[in-house]
Amino acid sequence: MTSRPCLAFACAHLCDERLYAAQVAALGTAYDCRVFVFREQDSVAAMAESLLAQTPQRFTLIGLSLGGYVAFEVIRRQLHRIDRLALLDTTAAADAPARKAGRLADIAKVQEGGIEALIPELPARWLRPAHVERPELVATMASMARSIGASGQRHQQQAMVTRPDSLADLGAVGLPTLVLCGADDQVTPIADHEAIAARVAGARLEVVADCGHLSTLEQPEAVTRLLADWLVATSR
Repeated sequence: MTSRPCLAFACAHLCDERLYAAQVAALGTAYDCRVFVFREQDSVAAMAESLLAQTPQRFTLIGLSLGGYVAFEVIRRQLHRIDRLALLDTTAAADAPARKAGRLADIAKVQEGGIEALIPELPARWLRPAHVERPELVATMASMARSIGASGQRHQQQAMVTRPDSLADLGAVGLPTLVLCGADDQVTPIADHEAIAARVAGARLEVVADCGHLSTLEQPEAVTRLLADWLVATSR
């Protein structure tokens, strides 16, 4: 009996397993879906090592935002273990000074007022403006952030602010690669994904309409369909 191919889903900042709930529900029969949440590790290196220790020898790697940064570190460490790569709402560029300053300010805000001090700011930062008015989506974001907590938030921000630039690593990828983002992603805009796709030979770029930074939650059906179709098209 052939085992199911493994899909390793790497979560975004302040997000837990619910980030990929729709995708796992749709794909879990055909694939061994494993979702990785990063609370304890304070570097992308440690996050990558944790993921690698809990995956089979070969797997498809899917990362959104912070999960994409972890994917770039896996590429640097053990590219030979990746069958396929999906990079969602992320960037391969290191933080500019203004972005680093914002991360440090968020750390300070949570140190002062706890995770609840940051939660009200997240929807306007990450969602398409119209989606800020969706109470169930805003409630899910708040609940996920609480599940990561203040210490997890600090660890994740420390990992992101110290991560290296990954653009130069992309030329070595040589794998079936899906690059996907929301059309209204203001955190990692379309240009960031065009820069990734331009460096990975044969990469497929998809832009999801009416969608911000959290594409798997904002447009779950569209993202799942694109992901499922790509997985079938690239199966061996």
